[in-house]
Amino acid sequence: MVRQQELVRLAQQVAAATAAADWKALAALNTLMASALPAMAAQGAWTPAERAALAALRGRHEAAVQAASTASSELAKHLQQMNSHKEGWLAYALDNDLAGTDA
Repeated sequence: MVRQQELVRLAQQVAAATAAADWKALAALNTLMASALPAMAAQGAWTPAERAALAALRGRHEAAVQAASTASSELAKHLQQMNSHKEGWLAYALDNDLAGTDA
């Protein structure tokens, strides 16, 4: 029962961090799972309820990986757009600076 509760708690935390796009929390949870899951598995065979909780955690983790990948792709697109418009922004800023010195 303790393992099942821990798995459910981890799944809830992963889901909450994913919903909040809290990448630092997801990274910390990922590290925690990397050490906690093998330790749990070493305690013996999984009960059906524990297997169900483990499957739910796996699903939440897969959703988190997908969300992080999507956010990473969106950030890359945004940075590319910013980079492609950099010269225009610099020209605009320079023009505004020069306009301010005429007064």
